[in-house]
Amino acid sequence: MAIANKMITKVFNGCIIQNITALKEFYSGQFNGGLRMQSVKDRSENILKQADWHSLSHQGLLSLLEVNAQKGLSAQEVLERRKVYGFNRISQKGGKGPFLRFLLQFHQPLIYILLLSGCITAGLGEWVDSSVIFGVVLLNAVIGFVQESKAVSALSALSRILVSEATVIRDGERRRISFEELVPGDIVLLQSGDKVPADLRLIETRDLQVNESALTGESLPVAKQSQPIPADVGIADRTNMAFASSLVTFGQATGVVVATGDHTEVGRIARLAAGAEEIATPLTRKLASFSTFLLYIILGLAGCVIALGLWRNQPFEEVFMAAVALAVGAIPEGLPAAVTITLAIGVSRMAKRQAIIRRLPAVETLGSTTVICSDKTGTLTENQMTVQEIYAGEASYAVTGIGYIPEGEVVPKDALENMAFVECVRAGVLCNDSRLLQEKGLEWRVEGDPTEGALLVAGMKLGLFPKEQNLAYMRLDSLPFESEYQYMATLHKATSGEKVVYLKGAPEVVLDRCEQRLNEKGETLPIDRHELLKLVQGMAGQGFRVLAFAAIYNYPFEELNHQAVREGLVFLGLQAMIDPPRPEVIRAVAACHQAGIDVKMITGDHVITARAIAEAIGLKPLLTFEGSEIQAVTGSLLQSMSDDELKESIEKVTVFARVSPEQKLRLVQALQSRGHIVAMTGDGVNDAPALKAADIGVAMGRTGTEVAREAADMVLADDNFSSIEAAVEEGRCVFDNLIKFIVWTLPTNLGEGLVILAAMLLNVALPILPVQILWINMTTAVFLGLMLVFEPKEEDIMQRPPRDVRAPILTPWLIFRIVFVGALLLTVCFGLFNWALAHNYTLSEARTLAVNAFVVMELFYLFNCRHLMFPLFKGDFLSNPWVFWGAGLTLLLQVTYTYAPLMQRLFHSASMDWFAWLLVCAASAVVLVLVELEKWILRRVKEGHQKSNASFTL
Repeated sequence: MAIANKMITKVFNGCIIQNITALKEFYSGQFNGGLRMQSVKDRSENILKQADWHSLSHQGLLSLLEVNAQKGLSAQEVLERRKVYGFNRISQKGGKGPFLRFLLQFHQPLIYILLLSGCITAGLGEWVDSSVIFGVVLLNAVIGFVQESKAVSALSALSRILVSEATVIRDGERRRISFEELVPGDIVLLQSGDKVPADLRLIETRDLQVNESALTGESLPVAKQSQPIPADVGIADRTNMAFASSLVTFGQATGVVVATGDHTEVGRIARLAAGAEEIATPLTRKLASFSTFLLYIILGLAGCVIALGLWRNQPFEEVFMAAVALAVGAIPEGLPAAVTITLAIGVSRMAKRQAIIRRLPAVETLGSTTVICSDKTGTLTENQMTVQEIYAGEASYAVTGIGYIPEGEVVPKDALENMAFVECVRAGVLCNDSRLLQEKGLEWRVEGDPTEGALLVAGMKLGLFPKEQNLAYMRLDSLPFESEYQYMATLHKATSGEKVVYLKGAPEVVLDRCEQRLNEKGETLPIDRHELLKLVQGMAGQGFRVLAFAAIYNYPFEELNHQAVREGLVFLGLQAMIDPPRPEVIRAVAACHQAGIDVKMITGDHVITARAIAEAIGLKPLLTFEGSEIQAVTGSLLQSMSDDELKESIEKVTVFARVSPEQKLRLVQALQSRGHIVAMTGDGVNDAPALKAADIGVAMGRTGTEVAREAADMVLADDNFSSIEAAVEEGRCVFDNLIKFIVWTLPTNLGEGLVILAAMLLNVALPILPVQILWINMTTAVFLGLMLVFEPKEEDIMQRPPRDVRAPILTPWLIFRIVFVGALLLTVCFGLFNWALAHNYTLSEARTLAVNAFVVMELFYLFNCRHLMFPLFKGDFLSNPWVFWGAGLTLLLQVTYTYAPLMQRLFHSASMDWFAWLLVCAASAVVLVLVELEKWILRRVKEGHQKSNASFTL
């Protein structure tokens, strides 16, 4: 038993891979089936899950993972571990297959009625009628399936990315392998420009800096080291860890893989996002409610028709066909397809503007948005550090230009006459280990540290190009940046033979080493550290990162060491930089405010930086909490707030800084609990949970992580924040056009239903048969109603507040119009039908007259609906040529329906004389004039409400 205890202790200390076979044999022999060894997989996963990697020593780390840092894993060990841990990839959520997506097109209450009607009609032997019903349902399903498939294909095309590779040590040799092939225990080598392939515990570093903005929201690279740190520190402060998806900006390192795939921090957040509940959009909620309401009304009326017919002892077949006619007439068969196509056209318009929609209702949802919660880094900002202010020679200078493009100027323009200014900028160019590159004449990028990239750009704007400066000042030695010293220094030999040391670093550290300052004439004068530190504090208060620069002229030695730069330096100046807001963001935020949309910044970055960016783009952070006035809410303050306090304060505050992914999710949910429709924009892994939970998530396609894109409803392919404003505008236009379609189509369904109901009550022949009703509904929906989706935006579309999500689809005024027009259609259709019978027209001819009257009245009414409130000729009457094409095709179809022998057999139609056509046109013109009169009255009522400051909703 002592030996067994020793073996168990060894297992729990982490020796779980070697001697597995021996352990199995030992337990099997000694305990004879009593004690069972836990599986390798379970034990391995438990240990990896419980270990605090950042707190372990190098020896303990390598012992736990059973790997040699010089030799790495063997091929056999890799295979064994892959069986346990799988491939290094994040599990993807399975989507709906094509067949399921097609079947879901039939999953609508109104479609169920049509399918039931078709089945019973077929059972009664009415094969033509049932075939037409099934054909209409199938056509609707095909249209919806095709449009949804296009959206799915667009996302798939965006998500295709190149396979990334990592450098590892295996079997004592360096190898390049795919990220997916990594397993825990692999020794990975990192260098500047590499993407970290998995969660690594660093065991050796050399000036390593890692950009973790995609994970933590921190816009500046984080300096890394390899020594153990306390177990209770947060992710952002684990300086001896390199996390998957982060980017190495400077230095080199060796690390051990401690977590892969779903076990990484990225994978953890991805699981959090996958667990967030997907919610319905306002449009789908309202349409579902409306469809259910309509379903009960139709079933109730059909039941009444059957009861009435049976009470009169009419044949069941005749009674049932009348009920089918009522149901088919009242059901807006074209509505599901119209909604799908309208949204799909919105998708197409957005795609042309570099926005890819993953789900069709997302376009409309963004149009109903009341709050946009935006990440800062890479979304509101360029994610490119930029020098914007330089202080030298007791003068401050502004530097124009944004990002890494070396275009801009210095204001005032006499900066080059200031010797201290020139030396300060030169120091930034020479005391620098990064490179500024332009890829194939396109975008500029920095190879190395973004802060040093900003210094290079500032120098190039002044004509101090790195290549020329390094030739004129040849580097002899350097002291790389170390967190212990907080500065970097380089030794150069000028073409004149003079040796000079340039040093840059944290202002308080650099100033402490300076005894003199350089003035604008190149003279050295005594330094006033107190005044300079006050200036630094003022810059930092504006969100700038400030670096100080100093020099030693006529340096006597050939080498550089820390003792040599400890004192006696000459202060050159300060350079203040920031990750600036995108130029288009300021206008986009202003446009959102004008449209009644609140914009909030939610970021993991520092509160001072977040506040400065917020003020620059037009956000006014202000909140009173517990009697104190604060300008931003930090993650720690958010943690101390109860849910009730958060719900109360979230309406007032616009900036949240240093927040975790879980807190971002909590903020979105708090806004939703207040009745808001929330859009969340972002590009990092840390945005994914909130993107998924928001009513609409908007991810960046170019710089965004795969996790963020997968969680989002809309992806901006060009990362242009201003596209969100366009999406809001497009979403509102989509909703407007959908309302126009509904207000156009429902009077037809109401009129058809009333015609059938009136015929049953009066015990007369049906003016329109079920198959004729389907012909009217589908042809007019496709060639007339759908033309409304191409209507241009109304002039006031971005001057309105967001549509109240609690409001029904149809307002009282629009319901009145639907009933009004439906009553007109009933009157005209029933009147013309009875007139025809009274004037010796056959039953088929009378029904054909009624059908054509319905279609032509719908055609005239279509022009009324181009503007729901404004006059018919408001704006450019010819702005939508599709309306005229649709009207022409509809008339051509009606001529075919009336005179073609095949159509007469299928739809029981008959030829019409010219006088009948004249009656149809005259009646339709009367409908058009009456609706325009009703709109005129509506405008007068609205003006009266505006004068009395009363609310009015169309």
